[in-house]
Amino acid sequence: MTAVTGPLSDSARKATGEVLQGALVDLLDLLLIAKQAHWNILGPRFRSIHLQLDEVVATARSYADTIAERASTIGVPPDGRAATLAQYSGLAQPPDGWLQESAVVELLIDVLGETVRRMRERITLTGDTDLVSQDVLLGLTAQLEKHHWMFQAERPMSR
Repeated sequence: MTAVTGPLSDSARKATGEVLQGALVDLLDLLLIAKQAHWNILGPRFRSIHLQLDEVVATARSYADTIAERASTIGVPPDGRAATLAQYSGLAQPPDGWLQESAVVELLIDVLGETVRRMRERITLTGDTDLVSQDVLLGLTAQLEKHHWMFQAERPMSR
């Protein structure tokens, strides 16, 4: 079988592939965290946050596919297996059982904030290796930052 080759040098492909693989793991993890919260949320704001979680899931799912296909395009096989996620996940996980809506809001603020931080690092790294992948990460990060803002806006204002 012939390996897929892409437009990048070997060193750029390796560095960019590592960035894309990390982004894929974070996105799949984010998707699962948001679904877990979506299924277990309770409280007066159940419906609005439940629907907001669906938006996070849709973003993570769509961009996970885009990131994985970008990796394939440059000649790096993406790895979205459950074992890979379990091994490399670094995002905070929800506790077992039912979750109060305030706990879900705090969890998503934390998880989205960490994911944005990691994506911004990846944006910097791809500036030297692959501007096309960097562009994908820029669009993704803009969406994640919007979700992060919206969950922060769910917090009660302190006086």
